Amino acid sequence: MIRLRKFKQLVIWALVGLLTSYLVSCNTVNIDNNTQSTAAGEATIEFWTMQLQPQFTDYFQRLIANFETENPGIKVNWVDVPWAAMENKILTSVSANTPPDVVNLNPVFASQLAGRNAWLDLDTKISDAERSSYLPNIWKASTLNGKSFGIPWYLTTRLNIYNTDLLQQAGINKVPSTYTELADVAQKIKDQTGKYAFFVTFVPQDSGEVLESFVQMGVTLVNEEGKAAFNSPEGKAAFQYWVNLYQKGLLPREALTQGHRHGIDLYQSGQTAFLASGPEFLNTIARNAPQIAKASAIAPQITGDTGKKNVAVMNLVVPRASQHPDAAVKFTLFVTNDENQLAFAKAANVLPSTKQALADSYFQNVPDTASTVERARVISAKQLQQAEILTPTLKDSKRLQKAIYENLQAAMLGQKTVEQAVEDAAQEWNNRL
Repeated sequence: MIRLRKFKQLVIWALVGLLTSYLVSCNTVNIDNNTQSTAAGEATIEFWTMQLQPQFTDYFQRLIANFETENPGIKVNWVDVPWAAMENKILTSVSANTPPDVVNLNPVFASQLAGRNAWLDLDTKISDAERSSYLPNIWKASTLNGKSFGIPWYLTTRLNIYNTDLLQQAGINKVPSTYTELADVAQKIKDQTGKYAFFVTFVPQDSGEVLESFVQMGVTLVNEEGKAAFNSPEGKAAFQYWVNLYQKGLLPREALTQGHRHGIDLYQSGQTAFLASGPEFLNTIARNAPQIAKASAIAPQITGDTGKKNVAVMNLVVPRASQHPDAAVKFTLFVTNDENQLAFAKAANVLPSTKQALADSYFQNVPDTASTVERARVISAKQLQQAEILTPTLKDSKRLQKAIYENLQAAMLGQKTVEQAVEDAAQEWNNRL
């Protein structure tokens, strides 16, 4: 998906989930080479995206060919980098002043380098008319200190995928829509089946789902000065919610040590009733666990009293050190225009970030005979109207997650009271510099 959080999980695995993959390639190119001009007056730009080969090779070959036809003075080298290697590759290339010209990242990681002034300020290159074609809330995800460092590309919103057989065994007739309802259902499932309702990870370097749940429960994570704001009654209540679930035995013990991938394995093996993931993952379930797939249905994502929904964003950034910034911006706008976003969204089962593409009937209506995957697409698109980037764009956002998760774990294990865990997490964040 090309989904999100290390974007973890997007397209096949790149599509899962958002969000966890990076970079694409079609040519045999040394990714450490500098961008070059191959002929007088001809710019060759290097384009990295997120592990999209071989599933989308044909799409990108056509995309690049069309762009080069429309822009005869520009050539594009498309480079594929395994998602696990992406952060090190881009950090190395930026540090060595030999970056690619266009890079597919997610805003969480990109914002860390934006804080180091690594990306081109796109507000100086893109007109208001061009910017207005994108969903406003999604554009905000790639801004830091009032400057735009990226252009939105494809999106995913979480769905609540659930096992109808397990719910029936537990005597549950209504799918939970809030965290409060989820806690009640979790107890019933454990009592009636001995299994868990769901899995969520508290590993600091992994998914940000728990951090996002804080915001959905009404917690403000940081204030306008960047100081901790989660040391509040709402923050303590959110801490207490997760501590209660764990200490009542309603979360697997390995939630403290295993990442999001483990949750996928548990759902596919029939050990959990719910899975928070993007609609693209339904195809993966069908391949890996056909019996579970037959029992699977979908509902809108679980949220808190705020009703807020998450969205995972993949964007395109142009390094400040690009030798061909104008050509790079032109290509970035081409990749993310209405026509090309719609085509890619259909190919990858993701959502576009432009208003016109999202308004297409493909995302609005499905027949009564539609498959679960098709219905999921419409629910996901509908959620996008309420969706937003739930965690603030910070140059050191992972440190915020680490401070909260580590202290939350301590409270879950009984090593700290909830009050002490909240205050220690706030102090750790505020004293980070």
